Amino acid sequence: MKQISSIYKNIILSLLLFVFFIPSQQLYAQVSVYQYRHVPADKVEEFIKRETTYWSKVAQKAVDAKKMNFWGLFEKVGGYDLPNSSNFLFINGFSNIDSAWSGDTFDPAKLFPKIPYAQMETNSFTTVTSQIFFHNQDWAEAKGVNPAKDFNYVVMNYHLSENAGAFINAEKNLWKPFLQSAMDKKQTQQIGWGNATVLSPTGGDMKFNTISYDLFKTLQDALLTPWDPATVFPDNLDILGNMRKHESARVIYRIVKVVSN
Repeated sequence: MKQISSIYKNIILSLLLFVFFIPSQQLYAQVSVYQYRHVPADKVEEFIKRETTYWSKVAQKAVDAKKMNFWGLFEKVGGYDLPNSSNFLFINGFSNIDSAWSGDTFDPAKLFPKIPYAQMETNSFTTVTSQIFFHNQDWAEAKGVNPAKDFNYVVMNYHLSENAGAFINAEKNLWKPFLQSAMDKKQTQQIGWGNATVLSPTGGDMKFNTISYDLFKTLQDALLTPWDPATVFPDNLDILGNMRKHESARVIYRIVKVVSN
């Protein structure tokens, strides 16, 4: 009986890989760059001050000019091996990354002509630990949510599966509808969700090929992710677990500042 059950699951998984892996070219117009930074403990306050005072304004100008559609600064909550790992994350979103990365998109001189660049820059005392390009995919948020007020913490989930496209589409068809309903019914304290696939780099030592992100109002909710005990979870969610090659890493960030269109 167990053997039949195992064969049945494998057949369903194979069908999902066939049905769900449907390329969607128009989505490739949405590219995000995730830049992970290490900021020394004694420079954190100055780093946040400069980024929110100056560079968020530069990002706002780029958003207004439609060269960017998102800029966000996120501070990691907790972690291990802190002296040697990233503790901040930038997310930059583009509808056309080539046009955004050319010219003077990120030149602060016109906005702050009287401020010396040395008083604004943050590269000299921080270290970029990695930079990854993502293809944005799906999004869902709770009914009636106010992102500017309610989105305060984000949990980044890093997934590794045999087929990134199939996994993303399985999330879209299995997890997203259930979660949307649960958020709207307030069966969970989660109030937003999205996912993306890794564009570059891939293979080699990369330990994930897709991500999903969960939005919460409080740190308590992000840590405990409480659910209504009466919630009925779909039976087919174990398909997602079967597609993962190992347990997904989970990292919490405080949302410091966001600029978007």
